[in-house]
Amino acid sequence: MSFRIQPQAPARPNRCQLFGPGSRPAIFEKMAASAADVINLDLEDSVAPDDKPEARKNIIQAIGDVDWGGKYLSVRINGLDTPYWYRDVVDLLENASDRIDQIMIPKVGCAADIYAVDALVTAVEAANGRSKPISFEVIIESAAGIAHVEEIAAASPRLQAMSLGAADFAASMGMQTTGIGGTQEDYYMVREGVKHWSDPWHWAQAAIVAACRTHGVLPVDGPFGDFSDDDGFVAQAKRSATLGMVGKWAIHPKQVALANDVFTPSDDAVSEAREILAAMEQAKKDGAGATVYKGRLVDIASIKQAEVIVRQSEMIAG
Repeated sequence: MSFRIQPQAPARPNRCQLFGPGSRPAIFEKMAASAADVINLDLEDSVAPDDKPEARKNIIQAIGDVDWGGKYLSVRINGLDTPYWYRDVVDLLENASDRIDQIMIPKVGCAADIYAVDALVTAVEAANGRSKPISFEVIIESAAGIAHVEEIAAASPRLQAMSLGAADFAASMGMQTTGIGGTQEDYYMVREGVKHWSDPWHWAQAAIVAACRTHGVLPVDGPFGDFSDDDGFVAQAKRSATLGMVGKWAIHPKQVALANDVFTPSDDAVSEAREILAAMEQAKKDGAGATVYKGRLVDIASIKQAEVIVRQSEMIAG
């Protein structure tokens, strides 16, 4: 273990982030009533340029008017390469109630992007006497973003979460695909005449998880575009959970339950984790540093793995 202790990520459920365009206020109440842990009201890709001012007004009003319950409430602003983002930030923080929790920053390419938004947010908060600091989530959507992912993860104490935006990421990387997440038809290997499809997003997800865990940030999987393919969504979500991601986006309401199910530890997993902790506690009393559980060796490292599952379960239950 390094002398510098790995910081803990924020202790809040983030199993599913449900997205909805700010230009469709009629769906806000339904989003608030959903089982998603995080609500992302969108000002960016899902809103046409001519509709952005009205979408901004819709969101500002809804932040105060809609009962969001215990949801973590986030707004995705426009990218820093557009003329919209600064007005998104200023109008939100000058006019929206303190119910807003987070700003999501898309297409982040370097730490300086975070610095720019942080400076503006800090100034507006101070000028308006806002007592509740806004947190950030960033989306890695470019070759530059993944190349600078660790410096981005360390860029601001406001940063709580980081997601992979598969579509723009694929375009930036020059990937020959129009799919958003999931396995890709031409990304396969052949063994004994049989095709085996692997995951083209795996390496980028692993880089994001490593950067996030190093700096105490929640790593989140992004969208799965084919919302008619439940099995494909679940398969990708399970791969992401195994890698260490804590949740996934939902671009359709039907994906919320799928994400929650994958990222909530099963009763069997929690029971086994507790049994491992009990076995190691007994080994400790016996003066041993390891023991055997169900035919396999468990040791101090096993305690850390089991504690992750138990903590996650208790946090969600709480």
